[in-house]
Amino acid sequence: MATTTAGKPSVMRRILTFPLTWMIIGTVFVFLTNAILVGVGSEMDATGVIVTALIGAAAGLVFYQLTMWLVARRRTPELTVRGIGRETFLGLAIGVLFIAVSYLIVVATGAYTVTWAPHDVTTTVALALAVNAGAAIVEELTFRGLLFQGVEQLCGPRVGRWIALAVTAAFFGGAHLLNPGATLWSSLAIAIEAGVLLGAAFMWRRNLWFVIGIHFAWNVVEGLLGIPVSGHRDPGLFVTTVHGDGLLSGGAFGLEASFVPVLVSLAVAIPMLVAARRRRVAPTRSAAARVRLEAVGR
Repeated sequence: MATTTAGKPSVMRRILTFPLTWMIIGTVFVFLTNAILVGVGSEMDATGVIVTALIGAAAGLVFYQLTMWLVARRRTPELTVRGIGRETFLGLAIGVLFIAVSYLIVVATGAYTVTWAPHDVTTTVALALAVNAGAAIVEELTFRGLLFQGVEQLCGPRVGRWIALAVTAAFFGGAHLLNPGATLWSSLAIAIEAGVLLGAAFMWRRNLWFVIGIHFAWNVVEGLLGIPVSGHRDPGLFVTTVHGDGLLSGGAFGLEASFVPVLVSLAVAIPMLVAARRRRVAPTRSAAARVRLEAVGR
């Protein structure tokens, strides 16, 4: 795509590299493609669900890269394969510990009773891994990859990331209002425990594999424990029966609507935000934005 003779980006390039443009284009391709595949998979057997979930995740990664390379004209260090194992493992560990601590606190209060009740273990585990891998990858590409970084670039280097954190957390909570059993409280809880925590994780590491690891482990552990994941209940290896106050147990929506993980998530997110503030990693900018900055500097 050509630029003007003075080195200033062409009108078309400025339109395409404007953050709102690539946010919308990327979200349409990443999120809607996955939604279509999930819909197709829901009409199929377990193997079909697994295959369509994995295809959706792979398609999301491809469309994300293409959007950033061809539309935004920016690099994607947030998806670098260098250190992918370390970042993913760290994310998995934090996700497992977060849910385990929250769950055990609720169990200790008597709000949950747990029964080992496996049925077709191989299929149950395979479904949990594939479906939640697809959900974690697509949602993080959309919310932390596209929306967070787009808002961050729109709002500038000084306050952009903090505005992006608030905006994506609010959108993430609001998106879950459509889930089964959702209430205003459950959406607020999701906005804090997921939106803020995952946003803080991205601000700290600037690595989507790390955030995907947290999200994936969180959902898999919940599902295998027999807890509804954001209102969606699927067969697990255990059956978790709810007792008492919904504010403590989360009720039909699941653990995420309990105030316990909200408090635990803040205990995890706040140190991440402090570390992110100290680290001050500059966000990756589009080629057109870099040209404009260079022009200002001359």
